[in-house]
This record gives sequence, structure tokens and C-alpha cells, in this order.
Amino acid sequence: MEKYRFDEQISRPDEAGLLYLVLGKFAGLDLRPEVVPNHAMGYVFEELLRRFSELSNETAGEHFTPREVIRLIVNLLFSEDSDVLTGAAPVRSIYDPACGTGGMLNISDQYLTRLDAKARPEMFGQEINPETWAIARSDLLIRGQDPERIVLGNTLTADGHADKRFDYALANPPFGVDWNKSATTIKAEAASLGMDGRFGAGLPRVSDGSLLSLQQMIARMKAPEDGGSRVAIVFSGSPLFAGAAESGESNIRRWIIENDWLEGIVALPDQLFYNTGISTYVWIVTNRKRPERRGTVALIDARGEWSKMRKSLGDKRKLLDDDHIAAVTRLSADAPLLADDRVKVFDNDTFGFRRITVERPLRRRWTVTAEIVEAVASAKPVVALSVGDDDARRTHEALLGALTDLVGTAEETEAAFTERLLNACTARKQIGLAPGLKKAVLAAAAVTDPDAPVVANKKGEALPDPDLRDNGKVPLVEDVDAYVDRLIHDGGEPDATRRRCDRAGRTAVRGTRRQARRRDRRS
Repeated sequence: MEKYRFDEQISRPDEAGLLYLVLGKFAGLDLRPEVVPNHAMGYVFEELLRRFSELSNETAGEHFTPREVIRLIVNLLFSEDSDVLTGAAPVRSIYDPACGTGGMLNISDQYLTRLDAKARPEMFGQEINPETWAIARSDLLIRGQDPERIVLGNTLTADGHADKRFDYALANPPFGVDWNKSATTIKAEAASLGMDGRFGAGLPRVSDGSLLSLQQMIARMKAPEDGGSRVAIVFSGSPLFAGAAESGESNIRRWIIENDWLEGIVALPDQLFYNTGISTYVWIVTNRKRPERRGTVALIDARGEWSKMRKSLGDKRKLLDDDHIAAVTRLSADAPLLADDRVKVFDNDTFGFRRITVERPLRRRWTVTAEIVEAVASAKPVVALSVGDDDARRTHEALLGALTDLVGTAEETEAAFTERLLNACTARKQIGLAPGLKKAVLAAAAVTDPDAPVVANKKGEALPDPDLRDNGKVPLVEDVDAYVDRLIHDGGEPDATRRRCDRAGRTAVRGTRRQARRRDRRS
């Protein structure tokens, strides 16, 4: 009760002379359940939260989830288990690590008891905000649940249920909220515990901790031999795409898919939430897939399942009615069997890629122009000669004079150009050049020319051009050699990529193939 801060809430309007007016307004309202049913009161509460969220500039999606979205998530979570959720008083534990006011736990309770009046769902959660935590505990108390199961605190840094495992978990963690304030504790756990802790698979970028919440929920899954678990979590688009190969996000996705835990991802309509209009996705993760779903991931396009609201509530302009929820639930549950354009089922390996480096051979000519002579004259080792002693100044004069004599000439190899340069210097009574001077001249005179011969090292191997280096992603389902050959022979990629893989580049690409096999990078 202390967390509600009633004294503060009452004293402030009382001091302003408004308390009587506010109470008078409420006294004139008939809010009995027979007049204002539970779902309507839920919308009233959400509208109040939305308004206060806007006033305090809270992060989008941080506080609450529309009730019909929760109903859809609950349906997706339980739809595959209808047969095991009925019978002689089934006991099931349900967990929400970012439970807010307890809406997801509340509707999960309603779903299970409606499915089987004998069901005994046990609700567990954690919430960081004291007032919403107090609401969630009050809700459990009213429903006859143990309020001690809702823990106050930051789930990522102080897990209140570290010793427990749950049959089901569901959450709508904050979208795009950074975890910099908790970074020290989280990084320490990841470093010290590794895969024995919650965050061993990887750490996402500090600007978005969404995937940390998913790892937290996976850590609370029961082992398959104990019955396993199912997890549903709401994400923005960032966890789907953020992070290159071997980044924290990529390694987390890889870990989930290689363990065959990702059952499906449902793309929801935009403009479903009260204070953000972004597109959202529900990930379904489980370690007890049905046999026909093992080794696959279902992608469900539910963006067209919505109705327009008569009146917008903040950014919320669309809603899901019972028919929409039923349709999306069916698409998800029957995905492997459906011939529907909105459902795509892929093998796990389809989402994996090797990251290879694609090289194009170095092609250069060594030529001298008036501009190159000016570039050499401004190079640091050459400028140093101009302010040195008499011998240095003579070398400076001889070098620039030799280059002037060579204006308009070109050679196809570095060795031939070096010989010609030294001969020109000798003609001006300058025998040899210091390595630094020679390097400055060669760097200035080297001009990339696609028609020039390939530059090779002393072993005759083609050298790569660092300016044309590119990275490519090879699907795990395709052999690296076959991928490169397809680019070279068939032109199966855009011209920009194909040019980097032309025939003359085969020698450089072979080394890349070996490197790719060693690293076997996957995204």
C-alpha cells in the first residue's frame, strides 16, 4: 500500500483546494461492473495511462499493451496446448518479467480458467515501477493468487525468480530502451557465467535491450525432459534485423535458431499501441516443438488483420476484434499445413549466412604527370629534403628533375617503373634513392587502371585491391564455391557485386573461400 503513495496523492489536491471537487466527480459516476464492464474499465485505465505517459515523455510502449493485443498473444501462446490444459485440475505456471500492471497475467488467467474451470494457473512476475507493481500485486490478491509472486525490481540486474522455471512466459518489454545504466552488472554476469548465466549467447547494442529480455525468458524455461516451455514476446522490428554477423544481436538469433527454439514470428498491424505507431512482431519461442514443426520457422503476415477504430486513442488507430484474433491464431497454429500466402515456413538453415570477404585483384599502372610531380614535391620526406643540408637539397633537385623528365611515361609493373626512375636519377648524377623517397614516388605514381595487368607478389599470386574489397553473405544452404562460381558465370547478383568477382579475381577469391570455411561466420 505504501507504493501507491496515497498520502502524497491526497495531500497535493487537498492543498490546492481540488480534493473535494475530484471526489465529487467520482461520487456522481456509476462505475459498477453491471454498468461499466471489466473490458471497458480496462480501456479507461489504459487511456489514463496513455495521457500520463505523454505528459511524462515516457518511452513508446513502455507502460502497457492494449487488451486485444494481449488476448492475441495469449492465444498464440496457449493455442498448441489446448489438449494438455484440460483435465483434472491442471497446474500451470505463467511468468512475465516486465509485467507492468499485470494485464498479461490477468488475461492468461482468464483464458485458462475459461478453457477449464478446474485449472489452477500460478502467476509470477517482476516490475520495476513501484506504483504499477503495486497494482499488479493488488490484482493477484483480488484473484486469490499469492501477491508475493510479483517482485519489485529490475529483472535484468536483480532477477527475483532466479531459482524458478515456468511452463509459460510472455512479455512486452520496452521498445528501444537502452540498458546503459545496467551495463556493468549485465556485462559482469555475461563474462563470469557465460552460457551458465542468462546472457552467455551475446549482448545487444546498449541502445536497445530487447533481446536481453528474451534471453531472460529463455533462461526461465523448463527443460524439455520436465515438459518444456513456451514463450511469447512482443518486439519492434529492430531485434529482427539489427547487428551484422558476429554482433551480439546476430549471435543471440543464431543461438536461438540453432537450438531450434524459434517456432514462429507474427507480424502485427501498425498503429495498435497507444503511444507508438510502429510495426510490431510477436516471437514464439519454445523448446518443445511439435514433430512436424521441428527444424523450421513459420513467418506469419498478420498486418492485414485489423479494423479501424471509430475514434483514435493517441497513436492507436487500429484494433483487433475476435475474428482477427481467431484468424491469426489459426494461421500460427496450423502454419505447417496451410497453403496461405500469409504463411511462409522455412528450414532453420535458411536464416543462416556465412560472411565472406570478396576481393578484386589489384590492377595498376605507374605513370608520371605534372600533377604527380606536384604530389611528390609535397610529400613529407621530399619536403624535408628541401630544407636540409646541401646534399639533401641536391637530392631534392635531382629527384624532381628526374620525375619531370619522365612526364608522359608509363610502366605496367612496379619493378620496371622503379628501374626507369633510378636511371633518370642517375642521369642527373643522383645514384640511388632512400627507401622513404622511393616509397613516396611509387605511391604517387601508382594509378588504378581496370585494363592494367594484375599485380602479383613474389610468388606470382594476385594481390587484392583494398579499395575494392567487399563483404558478401553466403546462405548456409549454398556451398561457398558454388556461390562464387554462380556470381562469376551466371551473374546471379547485381553488377556492383559481380564486377568484384570477375574471372581475373579468382586467385584472390580462392583465399577468401578458405578463410570463410575456417570462420564459418553465421548471421
